[in-house]
Amino acid sequence: MFRLRRYKKVLAFSAVSAASLWLLEHYSEANSLWSSFRIVRFGRAASAALNVCIGYQFSPTITDGSSDKEKATRSELHHQSAICLRDMCSKNGGLFIKAGQVVASMDYLFPHEYVEVFKIFHSDAPQSSLRQLKQVLGKELGQNVDDIIEEFVPTPLGAASLAQCHKVYLKDGRTVAMKIQHPNVKATSSADVKTIEFLVYCASWLFPSFQFNWLVEEIKRNLPNELDFICEAQNMEKFSKLFTQFPFIKAPTVHWDLTTRSVLTMEFCEGGKINDFQYMKQRGIDCTEVSWKLGRLYSEMIFVNGYIHCDPHPGNVLIRKDADRETEIIMLDHGLYTQLTDEFRLTYCNLWQGMLKGDTEVVKHNCQLLNAGNLYPLLASMVCAQTWDSIANAELDKGPPSSTEKAHIKKYVIQYSSEITQLLATVPRDLLLIFKTNDLVRSVERSLGTRHSATGFITMSKCCVRAVANNSIKHSNGLLMTVTAKLKMYYQLLILHLYELWHNFV
Repeated sequence: MFRLRRYKKVLAFSAVSAASLWLLEHYSEANSLWSSFRIVRFGRAASAALNVCIGYQFSPTITDGSSDKEKATRSELHHQSAICLRDMCSKNGGLFIKAGQVVASMDYLFPHEYVEVFKIFHSDAPQSSLRQLKQVLGKELGQNVDDIIEEFVPTPLGAASLAQCHKVYLKDGRTVAMKIQHPNVKATSSADVKTIEFLVYCASWLFPSFQFNWLVEEIKRNLPNELDFICEAQNMEKFSKLFTQFPFIKAPTVHWDLTTRSVLTMEFCEGGKINDFQYMKQRGIDCTEVSWKLGRLYSEMIFVNGYIHCDPHPGNVLIRKDADRETEIIMLDHGLYTQLTDEFRLTYCNLWQGMLKGDTEVVKHNCQLLNAGNLYPLLASMVCAQTWDSIANAELDKGPPSSTEKAHIKKYVIQYSSEITQLLATVPRDLLLIFKTNDLVRSVERSLGTRHSATGFITMSKCCVRAVANNSIKHSNGLLMTVTAKLKMYYQLLILHLYELWHNFV
């Protein structure tokens, strides 16, 4: 009976996909060539999704396989399914690449086979031809491209889901980086969102534990800003002004005379990827210093300013060191930011302070303020990527998790995958963006061998102390309350500074 229900669901999915294709073909716009293009993209996505669903529906090892052989079979199925979906995303491009990048950044949620297969989209997304890009460029700037450009370097600096970037030598002597949207990306984005939404809905119907509607909602909410390069240029300038106190942080300068909604022209900056250990080793760059600086930047973003870079991955962060300058971190791709509310930011600060102190009641209270309910231990573990025992025992700064702890974390991710999905659907949307930021910092630390350094947690603690104190000062009713809040802050910062000195000494 159970297998019969499986067959019925798969057949129903196939029928709905076929009906949707027919509707697209008969009720789309008058331009038949464009309609055919949409149909091909939809059909490719539906076909890949159907193949993956069939594989999972009729594999008994997915739910109840526990032997080594069954685990190997399950892993192979994950791997082959990920390849099938990756190839489809690569051919369709656009938002499908964006969805693949999201999968690659969520190693706490998706099987590691998916994460590893989709990581290619962080650095090697499909590319548009130079001819296509120059057509976009000429149309956007309203000028003959040859009158502006001396040389257009063919190899892209980076190819992303919505655009690609090239080094360009201008005829006026400037060397710039030009980020140009892929042709038709705006035209296809609406249909792509509907396709992804339809397939996610079907998957959640076939597999009740697969609830990723929140992911589609995030894409729909963020897409307009990501497609507007004027917005990105403004974000870049705001970022530079907010973090002028950090001389080691840099954002490229915008060249407004050659910037439109689909073309962003900026200062060309050289450097290696933030997770490239060999690049740093060859240039004598201190990996611990890089991790500390990156952690300090994001701690300042989240806890103090509440202004967060929402698309962090290694391809968007460069590192460089000149002979006469300190090591610099260069932030690229400023298309998506969010401004945290004071209420959310302080709740998150208090949560971290509770975890660092091992105060489980404070952790529970603040997790529940973030809509975690009785799943507060799971949310806390997701935030800091450590076990609940480590949190309860105030051991977050003890160093990297042991092999036993890593095995426990991996086991819990599999065991509580349904609960994790439930949490992601109920917590505030801003917390999802912070998860992405945390993922970047942790992946860089893993690549550079600096995972979970005590210095990083101390830096985070300092930002939490300052954020809570600034809020108290902001809402103080008199001089005495202001002075008290400042003295408390200075005392807590002194304790953290002394602890940091002691830690570095021993």
